[in-house]
Amino acid sequence: MRDRQPTLDEQIAIYQREYRDLDPQVEKVVNAVSRLDRRMNVAYSRQLATLGLTGPEWEVLKELVMAGSPYQLWPGTIAKRLGLTPAAMTHRIDRMLGQGLVTRERDQDNRVRVIIGLTDTGREKWLEVMRKASVFEEDLLQDLTTEERTQLGELLTRLLRRVEHAQPDAGGRLTDLD
Repeated sequence: MRDRQPTLDEQIAIYQREYRDLDPQVEKVVNAVSRLDRRMNVAYSRQLATLGLTGPEWEVLKELVMAGSPYQLWPGTIAKRLGLTPAAMTHRIDRMLGQGLVTRERDQDNRVRVIIGLTDTGREKWLEVMRKASVFEEDLLQDLTTEERTQLGELLTRLLRRVEHAQPDAGGRLTDLD
């Protein structure tokens, strides 16, 4: 038994040993992207924790910022974009209200609905995260030239479009994690 995870090349060799029809180029790309994603998520989670945020809270802040000024969305819209149930969204919003990151107000056009808004504190937290993430991401890509970064971005975007086209409903979670 090994104490360490096999390197990417070792993993591909093991797969090839066990499954002879394997295309090693495909497996290398897919597994490299998977490993990179996992490690980046760990790094981002650690950065968020230093700022007193969780990944789920970051997701809500991000959705509100992406909505543009005045940084407001209906909770159902946020839940749908994140692949959450309304109950999970309510739980998440309740935690964020307690931290002063968001507001919850009645929709003036439809008093039955509520609107979630980004507070100044929430926006400042978002900016802090972006500053830290920018440093991390620049460090991550430091060995790539500008042309390589452009090419990698275009190639990954092509792969993403293919997956999004084939799995249009897979943008959120398969199950609630909150």
